[in-house]
Amino acid sequence: MPRKEKAAEPSPPESTEKTAPKPVLLAGGNPRIAKALGEEPVRAYIEAMPGWKGEVGQWLDGLIVRALPAVQRAVKWNTPFYGLEGQGWFLGFHCLAKCVRVAFFRGSSLRPLPPGESKQKEVRYLDIREVDRPEEAQVVDWIRQAAALPGWVS
Repeated sequence: MPRKEKAAEPSPPESTEKTAPKPVLLAGGNPRIAKALGEEPVRAYIEAMPGWKGEVGQWLDGLIVRALPAVQRAVKWNTPFYGLEGQGWFLGFHCLAKCVRVAFFRGSSLRPLPPGESKQKEVRYLDIREVDRPEEAQVVDWIRQAAALPGWVS
């Protein structure tokens, strides 16, 4: 009598979900994220920010969205941008080696002036370091002031 072969155990189904590769980090830990409009690419950028810089990115994004619920977001040139429809972009931020740099595109019109000077006459910077965080109320005030000004149109 022929022997019955034991049925092979069914193998688990292969996952059809593919995990997206982690974004490449450029100089200073700045994530390389494709240019795109909307919340999703900004979220991807923030999630890819290394270590404490990611916490700063989440904090900034939260402040901006709470201060301006109608804010529009995008990633351009590996930098999250924030703006209002019909007014243009008013700020962006990105990772440098020792800080997260917030660029207020019309920062020379803000009061008090954000502390960092730029080669561009109207731009002012706020550098946020791991241990030296700015006052939340002041950052929110700058965000609201910046959003009230004509923004940068690309």
